[in-house]
Amino acid sequence: MTAAAPPGAAAGPRTADRVARLLTEILSPAVLVATVLLAVAWHAADTPGQALLWGLIAAAAASFIPITYIIRGVRRGHWTDKHVGVREQRKLPLLVCLVSTAAGSVTLAVAGAPRELLALIACMVAALVVAVAVTLAGRWKISVHSLVAAGTAIALVVVGGPALLATLPLAAAVGWSRVRLRDHTPAQVVAGAVVGACATGLLFPALAS
Repeated sequence: MTAAAPPGAAAGPRTADRVARLLTEILSPAVLVATVLLAVAWHAADTPGQALLWGLIAAAAASFIPITYIIRGVRRGHWTDKHVGVREQRKLPLLVCLVSTAAGSVTLAVAGAPRELLALIACMVAALVVAVAVTLAGRWKISVHSLVAAGTAIALVVVGGPALLATLPLAAAVGWSRVRLRDHTPAQVVAGAVVGACATGLLFPALAS
């Protein structure tokens, strides 16, 4: 006779899964990209009006347009979910994100946006180029969640100073959530974090100076 599982034995795993889903949603790439671009626009612009204008242009190109495209694709049955968990379905979403972000970068440059904001969105383009290459040529599902989370944390440290190192545990939590939900392997999460951290830790300061 099999012994019954203790009451609440499955509560721990279920709670962990709920936390992981929550982190995946509230710290998704679309949310973090828009947040960090608006924050850097606010930091770099001369007036609140300029900050809002530049930030919204950047966020539209790198976040709002790509996530709208992805959600429409989900509704039409082109991909399984808004995080595009199936690697084979990632080609078009990633390319749309890359093209839209690059177009936003050009638009901001032509419009005379602050150098710091231009540097950040250029870093995003560079990181996306790597993610697209790894996904398409390497046929490997690098974690975009982890890439963006790590890149956002490092970008905030570059702009706001050492006090914002406190954001790094959130980036680590995002990586944990992707592994917990079995959407990525630990290696895919680490690779994404390395790409994002290098883009904003090395390239961002160089381009912004």
